[in-house]
Amino acid sequence: MEDLSIKNVNLEKSENLQRHRTEGFCSSKSLVVRRGAPFRISLQLQGRPFNPHIDFLSVKILLGRLYVSMPVSFSKKVSPTKWTAYMESKDLDFQNPSIFISTPASASVGCYRFQLRVFTQGGKRKAALGRFILLCNPWCREDAVHIPFEDQREEYVQNDSGLLFMGTAMNLVSRPWSFDQYEPGVLESCLSLLQVSPQHQKSRREDYLKRFDPVYISRVVSAMINSEDDRGVLKGNWSGDFKQGVNPTMWTGSGDILSQWTKSGYKPVKYGQCWVFAAVMCTVMRVLGIPCRVVTNFNSAHDTNGNLVLEEYYNEKGEKLKISKDSLWNFHVWVECWMTRKDLVSGMDGWQVLDPTPQNRSGGVFCCGPSPVKAIKERRMDLYYDIPFVYAEVNADIHTIIMSEGRVLSLNKDTERVGSLICTKVIGFPRLQNITGDYKYIKSPTSTISSRSSTSDDSTLRRASASKGVLVSLTLDKAPVAGEPICFTVKVMNKQNHTKLMKVNINAQAKEYNHSPSDTFWETNGIIQLEPMEVKVVTKQIAPAQYEDVIGDDLINLAVVLEDMATHKWVLASEEFNIASPQLTIQIADEDSVVANKEQTATVSFTNTFSHMVGGVLTVAGAGLIPGKINFRILPLRAGGKVEQRISFIPSVTGTKMLQASLSLMNVNSTIRGFKMVRVNRA
Repeated sequence: MEDLSIKNVNLEKSENLQRHRTEGFCSSKSLVVRRGAPFRISLQLQGRPFNPHIDFLSVKILLGRLYVSMPVSFSKKVSPTKWTAYMESKDLDFQNPSIFISTPASASVGCYRFQLRVFTQGGKRKAALGRFILLCNPWCREDAVHIPFEDQREEYVQNDSGLLFMGTAMNLVSRPWSFDQYEPGVLESCLSLLQVSPQHQKSRREDYLKRFDPVYISRVVSAMINSEDDRGVLKGNWSGDFKQGVNPTMWTGSGDILSQWTKSGYKPVKYGQCWVFAAVMCTVMRVLGIPCRVVTNFNSAHDTNGNLVLEEYYNEKGEKLKISKDSLWNFHVWVECWMTRKDLVSGMDGWQVLDPTPQNRSGGVFCCGPSPVKAIKERRMDLYYDIPFVYAEVNADIHTIIMSEGRVLSLNKDTERVGSLICTKVIGFPRLQNITGDYKYIKSPTSTISSRSSTSDDSTLRRASASKGVLVSLTLDKAPVAGEPICFTVKVMNKQNHTKLMKVNINAQAKEYNHSPSDTFWETNGIIQLEPMEVKVVTKQIAPAQYEDVIGDDLINLAVVLEDMATHKWVLASEEFNIASPQLTIQIADEDSVVANKEQTATVSFTNTFSHMVGGVLTVAGAGLIPGKINFRILPLRAGGKVEQRISFIPSVTGTKMLQASLSLMNVNSTIRGFKMVRVNRA
């Protein structure tokens, strides 16, 4: 009788991808499964059928040079801590038997090989080979990344698009971003990131053994997103000169960045800033199966000397000076990943801060975290990792100092501005979720639209060298919008019973979100007289023609400084704000009837709200909707003019997808954006 042999091994990709919720990775040549759950493979035997009485099956699983061997049993009993393989005796086809391989919930993440071996009577051995990629499993209760609710898993693991919040707390900018985790090649790039890491190059065996732990994985990824210590993905650049690469504001998704990095032989992609670093890390973590979300901290402190105090310096004209080594970023973007922390005391599970932007060395390497959000709130500086650094980012005090010729004229302390708003995208909807209370105890509810005011009285803001009796506040009348005047009000109050003569200087400077301001582009000054107990209100506006050519995507630092001409005491109020850009509008023809594999039409429209003609390049993209990007030239458009561009696309997958468009203006340092969530149904 002819002996049996293995003719073919079927990885049953369609079934396994659906069972393991990895259907999005269908373009990968490898089978992609999640740990802590069995997957099925089928054998096609040649010759005689399999005989369980005289034949024996075993499976050898290999990760690099590490391996485990196990017999194939008829017991369906699996263990969350051990590799097992079994055949179901019910309805077993001995000519084409199915084998289930069950992985531990703590198995290492990576690309595995397996050898399926059949031992027949007489000691003859037949073998078949295969591969599979194993990811973390947030659906498995025994997995360290298990997150309890399905809507959380959909948002923080499976969602391939999102919003990044930028600008200022009073005038938020919601920037669309495509995480692209299911785009061809992205999975492989994320796995390459682990292989290229210094940890893997130093000791492949040790790296593979540690890859069971999301704490370890997240630290490796945090370091590898930036290129400071390794062959990481992104090169940071805050100089303003991006001629050797791409301006960070031009990126719209992670796929292009990861693809370029891989195709270049792992040379750093130029360039990234905080939101790009964070968004790419979010992609990598979601690919690896670790729940992840992008978080923005408004007024984020970078405290270089660790004293939880940042100094801001102004001169008597209201110009902000470039003196302090500390820096206050209008916003800073990082990620949070969900995991249990068995390496720490109890109560530290859940969201962990990780920051791939190269600001801080941790263990000698530019990475940050994972820092438990709960530990930051409770000020547990004794725990791992980098909690003092993150704590300062959301809790430092601001000392605002007026100086003249090296002499301190006035000092004001602000304990509220740093970390004034910490937010992420809400689950299932394109809007903001305020998570400030997760990081710090909120003293009192405050509006995100606020003004900076200061008083020369001894008050909760406690002033050094204070002159009594004068209160000044600076308030924007409304959130500024491009093409409209910036209207603001200065209110000055004399709280004493004698007349005061006050010198007033108001100054506006353009600034980048993470730098001190540049030169003054608008200023005004004068003298006001305040009668006893009088309140005077001064209204001012900056015309569009005065700011449009200066700021673009930048922000404005606006400050008012008052000098009591009798006592020569000083008081200051300031505000930093961005100007909302006009939006691109996207409309889908018959949007309730969008189905996969059928051509659809969208219309992108733009109205020029600027005071002069603008034109540029319109780029449209959408993972699962459009392969790559489509570019259109938009001819110069007069002020108030409107243009529409029709786009045809064919959705390739079902689900909710993001169609996004960006218009890069040629004669203004600004990019106009818009997005539309598209529900793609089955045909």
